[in-house]
Amino acid sequence: MHELSIATSILEIIKEEAARHNATRVTKIKVAAGALTAVVPESLAFCFGICSRGTLAEGAVLECEVRPVMARCDGCGREFAVEGWSFLCPRCGSSRTRMVSGQELYVDSFEVEQGCG
Repeated sequence: MHELSIATSILEIIKEEAARHNATRVTKIKVAAGALTAVVPESLAFCFGICSRGTLAEGAVLECEVRPVMARCDGCGREFAVEGWSFLCPRCGSSRTRMVSGQELYVDSFEVEQGCG
């Protein structure tokens, strides 16, 4: 289950950023994950709940948006969702396409409670 290592990495990112912003508590985290990362949102939230115990992110809601695999045609410029692992352009039929998203994994945003001072 690679979600545990991802959850641990997310927690480290959140702790560093929260400290930079004088946050006392993290209440919500939004993560973007490309479909090819094979992240299971429920498993990621479960693992995050475990590894965030005793930290400023304990009890925070973790939302994971799985983003589709997208490609762009080098011939006609159309950007399209890849379906059924076919990277052929649906507009012109060209095979000269390249993936533009679907492998990303990052913390998109998070909400905090601010400390005093």
